[in-house]
Amino acid sequence: MVKKKVNDTKAPYAAPEDTPTPLLDKIVLPDDLRRLSLDELPQLCGELRHFLIHNLAGNPGHFASSMGSVELTVALHYVFDTPYDRIVWDVGHQAYAHKILTGRRERFAENRRLDGLSGFPNPAESPYDTFVAGHASNSISAALGMAVASELKHDEPLRKVVAVIGDASISGGLAFEGLNNAANTPNDLLIILNDNDMSIDRNVGSLNSYLAHLTTSPAYNAFRYKVYHALRKMRLVSERRRGSILRFNNSLKSLITKQQNIFEGLNIRYFGPFDGHDIRRIVRVLNDIKNIKGPKLLHLRTVKGKGYAPAEADPAVWHAPGRFNPMTGELLRSKGPRPPKYQDVFGKTLVELAEADSWVVGITAAMPSGTSISELQAVYPQRTFDVGISEGHAVTFAGGLAKSGLRPFVAIYSSFLQRAYDQIIHDVAIASLPVVLCIDRAGLVGEDGVTHHGVYDMSYLNPIPGITIASPSDEMTLRNLMFTALHHQDGPFAIRYPRGEGRNVEWRSEMHEQPVGRGRVLAEGDDVAILTIGPIASEAEKAVEMLAGRGIKAAHYDMIYLKPIDGALIENAARKNCLIVTVEDGTVNGGLGSTVRQWLDDNGMSRKLVNVGVPDRFVAQGTPAELYRQCGMDAGSIHDIIVSSL
Repeated sequence: MVKKKVNDTKAPYAAPEDTPTPLLDKIVLPDDLRRLSLDELPQLCGELRHFLIHNLAGNPGHFASSMGSVELTVALHYVFDTPYDRIVWDVGHQAYAHKILTGRRERFAENRRLDGLSGFPNPAESPYDTFVAGHASNSISAALGMAVASELKHDEPLRKVVAVIGDASISGGLAFEGLNNAANTPNDLLIILNDNDMSIDRNVGSLNSYLAHLTTSPAYNAFRYKVYHALRKMRLVSERRRGSILRFNNSLKSLITKQQNIFEGLNIRYFGPFDGHDIRRIVRVLNDIKNIKGPKLLHLRTVKGKGYAPAEADPAVWHAPGRFNPMTGELLRSKGPRPPKYQDVFGKTLVELAEADSWVVGITAAMPSGTSISELQAVYPQRTFDVGISEGHAVTFAGGLAKSGLRPFVAIYSSFLQRAYDQIIHDVAIASLPVVLCIDRAGLVGEDGVTHHGVYDMSYLNPIPGITIASPSDEMTLRNLMFTALHHQDGPFAIRYPRGEGRNVEWRSEMHEQPVGRGRVLAEGDDVAILTIGPIASEAEKAVEMLAGRGIKAAHYDMIYLKPIDGALIENAARKNCLIVTVEDGTVNGGLGSTVRQWLDDNGMSRKLVNVGVPDRFVAQGTPAELYRQCGMDAGSIHDIIVSSL
């Protein structure tokens, strides 16, 4: 299918903001929804889409996924007795309609804002949000735990538990572990596969091309269930032998239909695929299968961005499009020259390195555009690997490439790299393999909130022997660090950089090696020494200017490397016998501040030291500037901390 460009669609949406929404206006909670007739549900779905379009046009969020799951969301709350029955969302990009129908419509304008609603399901926010849902592939495992717990606690009635997972997320390793356990544990879990054939970037892997077509009638299901229980009463079968009977039944079905099905191969009943936008049929199917015993999977085919022509035409752009004109579909971008995003500097620099060295390859986990590894993919597709939502595999795969002489650059978001920690240690670091970990979205990322902040990478990587950890304060240093990592043969090399724009419109520079373990002096002074790592240096620079206005002369050292740390710079600061302040866009536990303190203690040079960074708590959503102020990491807070500590 050829995608239309946004500009080709002159009238993607015709309803103005003040269009009445009479059905939606009646609904505060799902109990109100369940009072509607089945024939009223299509109109409600249209009103929900209208509400989403006009709200997200001015207050950006995850657009296309939520537009594509409207009917599914309405059907779930219509059929199941939520919140007693539990819906477990995977990732949560698709859950905006869920928030609107569960008592949060009046507050939806605060979505993803400071002290407002989380952009993802959050149990602290609502009893209808049953589990934290910010990372992919965890819904089946969590929902299975809830279903088994209801059985063990003898809940009356038993809770019905539904896991909603996308076609990209179900390819993740944790999802397969959950499926395997569901097949071998007594439970009545319902898994809904929301298959839009489009994650953030186009899905990859054999599973995506495999989702087989198979339908099962309600009459057949009822007949099969009755026969099974009749045979049990006659003691001709037992629960212990149920798996063997299921396997025989599934084999017979495959023989008759000439189709094989991966889910039924795991002894999980499969239904579908059905049109995920036919609300009446979804409701009927859910009512037909919700009481069937044993684990089951309902396969729904949906369209990402459904109901809004530009989003349907280009769902990758409309995953999180920012502000837009709801009537025309025009994306509202700032005009004039802007500094590039750090991810784009990374992507374009990687192409330069690959042009100069044929052994350079790029790897990402379902985020080629999000990490800008798509830049390499466009030029050297055979040397670019998108492994899907499989961060652990990405790292071990890179280890195999490095073992064979290639130079892999692995681009993964900081918060997602947490899932590959064992692989970094066991499959890369122990063997000192030259894998370059390019850690995107490091630090406080802003409106995506607690599940996406990349604040732990320095702390969880720091204890690993033999690893090099660096963070640039500007685009040119990022390029130099990538150049250095390519020529660094002594084990893994991690480079962390933030989400969003850099500082320099003119950023292309001739690359050179950045001496490993060496920082640089940005300003000299004897009253206080400020040590920073990464782009948070810009806040410290402003604080230095503010302090100068008070007659306080501050030294400012850009450490660049966390490991190995530049001991000479720390010693230089210590010999001033002044206050030392560390500033980092990461947790204060185990990062730059902890490392500097340890170095001072180890060298018998204890000094008054203040560590500034993300405090020991989970930080919610807000703009980066708001969160810096909240965490005491902005220029004004750094200035105030220093003045009060002198």
